[in-house]
Order: sequence, then C-alpha cells, then structure tokens
Amino acid sequence: MTRHEPGDILARRYLLLDPLARGGMSVIWRAFDQSLHRMVAVKVQCSSLQTGLGDRVRARSEARAAARFIHPDAIEIYDYGEAVTTSGEVAAFVVMPLLDGVPLAERLERGPLPWAEAAAVAMRTARVLAAGHARGLVHRDVTAENVLLTGDGLKLLDFGIAAWAGDPDDERGTPPYVAPERLAGAPTHPAVDVYALGVLLFTMIEGRTPYPETTWEQLETARRPYPPPRPPGAPHAIALLCQRCLDPEPARRPEAAEVAAALTAALSLPKRLRRGLAVAGAGVLALSLVALMELPRDAMPPGVTASPPASPVASLPSTSMPSASMPSMERSPAEGRTVRQAVDGFHATLEGSDVCGALGGDVALDLKQVLRGALVSPGQEDSLLAGLRRKLADREREGRLAPACRTQLEISLNEITAARRSP
Repeated sequence: MTRHEPGDILARRYLLLDPLARGGMSVIWRAFDQSLHRMVAVKVQCSSLQTGLGDRVRARSEARAAARFIHPDAIEIYDYGEAVTTSGEVAAFVVMPLLDGVPLAERLERGPLPWAEAAAVAMRTARVLAAGHARGLVHRDVTAENVLLTGDGLKLLDFGIAAWAGDPDDERGTPPYVAPERLAGAPTHPAVDVYALGVLLFTMIEGRTPYPETTWEQLETARRPYPPPRPPGAPHAIALLCQRCLDPEPARRPEAAEVAAALTAALSLPKRLRRGLAVAGAGVLALSLVALMELPRDAMPPGVTASPPASPVASLPSTSMPSASMPSMERSPAEGRTVRQAVDGFHATLEGSDVCGALGGDVALDLKQVLRGALVSPGQEDSLLAGLRRKLADREREGRLAPACRTQLEISLNEITAARRSP
C-alpha cells in the first residue's frame, strides 16, 4: 500500500499539504499546484499500480475517458498522473477542484438522513452513473466517502480512475459496497455500481450498511442465504427498490437510469402524498401506488404521472406538435411506447405543475422547438438530440431547470431514442 506524507510532491508539481478524507481505496489531499499557483484536491490511490505496461496504459486510458465525461454532478478532472513513492511503488493520482463541502460519510456520522433526502442524493448519484454507463464507464467505488455535499448540491468523486465495462476486475473498491459477483472475478459491469448504490441508499436511510462485513477477507467467507434486507425506515416502494439494487444476481438489478426514474417519481409526488408515504404502512403504501398508477390520467393529482414502475414518465396527449409535420416519428413501439408517446411524455413533463412547475415559459418553448427540429431533420437526429441533452444540463447549471425536471426529460429522450431505433 502506498504511503504519503505532508510535504511530498507528486509529478514535480503537486505539493501535498494535509489529508482531507480517507477511503478504502484512496486518500484525498489538499494540495498546491506549483505550476498554476492554485489550491487543488489530489486523490491518491492507496494500492500500487502494477508495473506491467498493459495495466498502466489501461489506467491512463480510463482516466482520459473519465476526463472527457462532463456531468454537473460529477467533479471535474484537472489532471491524472503516476508518481513513484519513496518505497519504489507507483501511485496513480487524480487532480480535481478543491471544493467547499462535506463528505456524505461525515454527515452520516451524525445519524441517518430522512428518506426523502436520502432518495434525492441517491437519485442524483444514479443519474451520474447512468450517464457514465451510457459511455461505457463503470465507477466501481460508489460510497458515502465519494459523495461530496456542497452548497451547489452533491458531487460524485472518483470517476477519474473508473473502468470500461467488460474490463477484468482488479479488486478496486470499498468492501461493504462490493457486489458479490466481483468475488468470483466477474468482468466489470454497470450492475456493480447499482449494487453499491443500493448499499449507499440503505446506509443513508438506516445509518449503517446492510451487511456487517468490512474487509475483503470477511466478504470471502460471508454467507447470505436470505433475500437482501430492506431499509425499514423507508416507504415500501423505496425499500423495495433498494432491495432490488442489492440482489445477488446482477441481471435482476435495475439499471441506474431505472433507479433514477423510480426515485424521481417518488420525489415528484405532491407533498401531501409524500407525507402519506412517510407514515403509511407497507401494505397501504403499495396499494396506494398501484391505485395511483391505475387512475385515469385526467383523474391524476397535479404533477403525478401514470406509467410502469421501470419508466415513470407520463404520456399525456400533446397538441403542440402536429404529427403531420414529423414523418420520422411513426415508428414501432419500443418498450411499449412509440415515438409519438415518448414525445408526448416529454411535453407532459414540461407542462406538469409539480416536476417542472417553476420552469420559465421561454425555456419550455426553446426545449420544445429544439426537440421538434431534431425529429424533422433526417440524418441529424442523434446529434441534435445530444445537443438537447447538453442544453438540459446547461439550464440546470443556470438554475433554470430543477434536477427532478431534468431527469424526467432525459427519461423521455431515452424513450424517444429507443423508439426511433426500434425495427
């Protein structure tokens, strides 16, 4: 294991000052960039890189890919490097902005979070993971130590040393958050991040991890003959989602985008219904959610949308985009939805009084026009839809688009893309 002391200099540039946080895989240092004369955060991996050329090339490739991964809830990567320690080991490090925030792990030392607050943190984390997974990146170390709570919201750390989906496992990770299939040497897969997300959600709600094992050795000998636990302090729907994330079979876990969608749906309910979620018994809550899903759309409470659990986006009729103007929209259903239905869902979310209720009319109109332009431009749809996603991120950074609103809109865009590609 690599060791560093205050005063050490990495890559003849980064002067380590004092450690800010320690995790199972790394230590975050407050450091001074002697080239640009600015304070930075440097995350140094505890384990030494193997000296094989292939391993080091892969580590650099992963870091470069992560540096190109830009997301408002993922911390920016300034630099990646490898430094030889005084013991002759090779330590990989990532340089990031020095942000004013509190690690989620430190917050949890004071006790668990209210379920709605925990769900909001998990939802935003799931959204970052889903964006990374869409680019083939797997985080592998989603933990409370790697979620930073700042004045501008959360930041997910450590995408600087991620892995490509399909890469061999290299035992990077924090044991309580490690998915069971990793113990058998399964290749890296997005499902390992979803398992860790389930551990994170459980820990936020209950103030403890779902299982007691804290070391790799304890994981190797752990026996879990029973179904994964549910956090008793959460509403039934949230507890069930958490249990699904903890499923020992990776194929049975939801995707990160599904987790984000389900949590967004729960958080998008009107406050009077959310108060009911917090106090209702499991059976009553389950029946209430089923009843909501089966209500006619014109009878739904304001801001609540009816849809299957895995993709909770409304498909209300929309009259603002005549079908005759978009010949490319008539496609076969994808996941039970046509392009028309997915577009209607996008419009319904924009016009919803709860999820996007504070959205300015100029922003809503602009988003509708960009979507329409994408769907009537043969051969350019993918690039224009990608531009629309970037616009959503920009509007959120500007404070003109609520995180829950953006997530719902991105879900609709995912459905539009899937329906367009359906044969």
